[in-house]
Amino acid sequence: MHRVLLVDDHPIVRHGLRHVLEREGDFSVVGEAETADEGQAVIEHLNPDTVITDLQLRGGDGIEFVRRVHTRRPRLPILVFSMHDEAIYAERLIAVGAAGYIMKHASIAEVLSALRCVMGGSTYVSKPIGQRIIQRVKGREAGAANPFGILSHREVQILRLIGAGVSTRAIAQSLHLSIKTIESHRQRVKQKLRITTAAQLMQCAISWNIQWACTDERPQVLPGGESRTVQPESGAFSAAARH
Repeated sequence: MHRVLLVDDHPIVRHGLRHVLEREGDFSVVGEAETADEGQAVIEHLNPDTVITDLQLRGGDGIEFVRRVHTRRPRLPILVFSMHDEAIYAERLIAVGAAGYIMKHASIAEVLSALRCVMGGSTYVSKPIGQRIIQRVKGREAGAANPFGILSHREVQILRLIGAGVSTRAIAQSLHLSIKTIESHRQRVKQKLRITTAAQLMQCAISWNIQWACTDERPQVLPGGESRTVQPESGAFSAAARH
């Protein structure tokens, strides 16, 4: 019986996942959490075998949550279950310690396949993302179609806050950094995205946040919610065993 922790700020999503997992017979949901801090506390208390987490968490950032958990427990598989574009976030999350990334519009069969894949010590992403990672490793990547892919994790975090209308001082306070450090990150973002003015940076940041808002349909895994059939192995990208 594999012990699973669910971290998501939507109760209906956690309820749906719990139902799907526990009817399989080999999974037991041992705990739930709504925030990154709650998730970390529950991990320490319950010691689950794997974690399924959303990317956008109340009062925290999913990327930082994955990074912190992986730092403390590098052998704990973390599957990111998100509504946000895999092309933008999958490689970023894998880089900080996630074992897999799957979109919330995936079928139940895909979710179960992804979970079993990461539990088995492999990395799970969709086939197109897996192919892109292989191409990048082999040095054949033609160039990033996504301009945000060149930003660091911290730069993405700051860009999102800028787009939400948060002031530089407030960003510095929330991230426990100096105002000077935030200004340096702002300048690097402008250089990487080839923009020159603060107004252009704000427009870019707002566009980024609109992309997040436009995906707020929040597809849910609910009992009987399978809408299509897939070959479970078709989305698996096998990598070296987790270290």
